[in-house]
Amino acid sequence: MIEVIGEPASAALFGLAGGIVLGLAARLARFCSLGAIEDAFLGGSNKRIAMWAIAIGVALVGCFTLSATGQLDLAGTFYHTQPFSPILVVVGGLVFGYGMSLAGNCGFGALARMGGGDLRSFVIVLVLGICAYVTLTGPLAPLRVAVLEATAVSLPEGGIAGMLAGIGIPPLLTGLVAGAAFLALGLAQSGLRHDRTALIWSVLVGLAIVSGWAGTQHIAAHGFEAIGVASHTYSAPVGETILFVMTASGGGLSFGVGSVLGVVVGAVIGSLCKGQFRWESCEDPRELRRQIAGAAGMGVGAVLAVGCTIGQGISAFSVLAYSAPLAVVSILIGAAAGLNYLVTGRLSWR
Repeated sequence: MIEVIGEPASAALFGLAGGIVLGLAARLARFCSLGAIEDAFLGGSNKRIAMWAIAIGVALVGCFTLSATGQLDLAGTFYHTQPFSPILVVVGGLVFGYGMSLAGNCGFGALARMGGGDLRSFVIVLVLGICAYVTLTGPLAPLRVAVLEATAVSLPEGGIAGMLAGIGIPPLLTGLVAGAAFLALGLAQSGLRHDRTALIWSVLVGLAIVSGWAGTQHIAAHGFEAIGVASHTYSAPVGETILFVMTASGGGLSFGVGSVLGVVVGAVIGSLCKGQFRWESCEDPRELRRQIAGAAGMGVGAVLAVGCTIGQGISAFSVLAYSAPLAVVSILIGAAAGLNYLVTGRLSWR
């Protein structure tokens, strides 16, 4: 395949395939980060949080199994090759989580809702993508890079598993134990155990993340162009997709572009299968203003945190990146604060 269509298009196809699975999961099984947080904080239900735990567990077991068999170089994956600034990860996670609550969706959720005909989500996606690139390579980039260089810390290579390997614990054991812990946490929720559809799609989400790492690793190992080893995330790739749609030459095909388009395609298929596709728009300008502000926060926050709820929440966790736990906790705190503000009108808990 690589010889026929080239490395970028091959990577985009891997992204497209996994993205379709993720889009279907969002529409057919209600796999949604903000929805899971809302259920836990406001509804007293941990079922959708358990779905995330299953997805993380499957992704962990899959990635570390691939690594043990020589099919994935964990140290060369995206989250292990980026400078790690705990300060930026925390700040970015808080901003992203708060913005997610204001917008009513994360980037992945907005793409999935857009695939169901929601025009408000189309606006959210555009604002998120633009603000992500403003922070990544635009006017805010020099400030971001300066803070990153001043606050980055040096830690053992290979993330959490690499650090534990330094004291004699094999990376495979670390990954399998961590994966088993997440799987046990998810299966402990009876609501998920009795919902076969939700359980199956949770597993498929985890496998989609693994396929992203495996596919890009295969291309990087056998191709001639420099293709980064990456998996699904929906912050900077949204901006990358906007560039590709507008110019193609300004931003070519990539795994991220394929992934973004895949979620939309999967969401369209899923919404049509369930008879839920309908055009929707915003009737209240104040609501749209809040959603635009939230989308801007998500775009900036995700770049600072080096990922979104899918990127840090599953992809980074699947390779046990140092940033993953810190980013996820920060996103949860930011989202909880945002939900509290929407419900009570107060900026802080009381």
